[in-house]
Amino acid sequence: MEILFVLMAVAMFGWVAATLVRSRGGGGLGVGRGRGGAPIDPAGAYGFVPVEQLDIRLPGPDPQLAEVLDEVMSDHDWHPAARLLALTGSGEWELRWQRVQTLAGAAAYELAQKPGEGGGWLRAWRAEAPKDAGGAEVFAEFLIRQAWMSGPEAADYRIILEEARKVADEAKLLSPGSPIPYIIELAVARGLPYRQADFEELWAQTESRAPQHMGAHLAALLYACEKWHGSRDAAYDFAERSAGSAPEGSLLPALPLFAVYEHLPEANMVQGLYQSAVVEQAIAGALYAVSHAPADHPMLPHVRHLLVWFLVRAERYGEALEQIRHVDGHVGAVPWSYGENPAGEYAAYRALAIAGREGGRGMPTTRDSLP
Repeated sequence: MEILFVLMAVAMFGWVAATLVRSRGGGGLGVGRGRGGAPIDPAGAYGFVPVEQLDIRLPGPDPQLAEVLDEVMSDHDWHPAARLLALTGSGEWELRWQRVQTLAGAAAYELAQKPGEGGGWLRAWRAEAPKDAGGAEVFAEFLIRQAWMSGPEAADYRIILEEARKVADEAKLLSPGSPIPYIIELAVARGLPYRQADFEELWAQTESRAPQHMGAHLAALLYACEKWHGSRDAAYDFAERSAGSAPEGSLLPALPLFAVYEHLPEANMVQGLYQSAVVEQAIAGALYAVSHAPADHPMLPHVRHLLVWFLVRAERYGEALEQIRHVDGHVGAVPWSYGENPAGEYAAYRALAIAGREGGRGMPTTRDSLP
């Protein structure tokens, strides 16, 4: 998922942090240093998961999905995935969306590793159970990922996206009332692209089925971003309107933080960006959202991961560690998933948060929340 905005850059320490993070896989990134320069072992001193054990597939714990992924990857049998999605239905649209994405991502990754062979279980699912809505949803999302991997310059880019739209339309018929096929089509709309009026009609259909769906709003936000078919102002406006109308317990107040992230400049060299009013307000909205959302909200880890990224750059290390405490062990989320080494990049930020906290810079949000 890509997402939101802002115009400046980092204080000197933030620039150093970015430099360290860009050194993918560099030695020592998993270890911070405390007072006196003594190394801190995240696993030992803080009980965090060693970098080599971080799960890059999921943003947070989902034991059922993790078990199914292991089964599907080892046995190349689609039936466990079909059963899981059959049990993830109405009222669990956020969870279903996340599981559809993860299953599609697993098939795409497998195909990339074994061209022409990987992902065969998904093709078998579609061939053997063409009336299974779950199979149609996963396959449509898989096709979209294939299009992204080939890129807009590829001859078959548009053909793949048209096929994804066709399969998503089949999923709509197989599961009336479900927002998932419409959320999938939001990505198709971004890639083809749809005219603004057609996109707005699609968004209205999506929102009517799941008005508080965080994943749907993130997908719609991308269309409005400057890098796609909108502008920074359009993306900000969409994010702020969505956040402002959200009921208590919704994660939508965090949407402006994703908008800020999607519109950060390529070169972050302006001191004080992450202490600017725009960023501070977006962080405040996200912190409010995570403190009021249900603890088991499937999209909650996504917000926490992005908060870690911003809080470390804002030198708010204690608050960053509080978010890390909730998500540590899983790194399948923006911003880490945008990089070539998600586990290494997450571990780098974790180390910087520890070093900052041990150095006395930044206080925890509660006295008992951190060691």
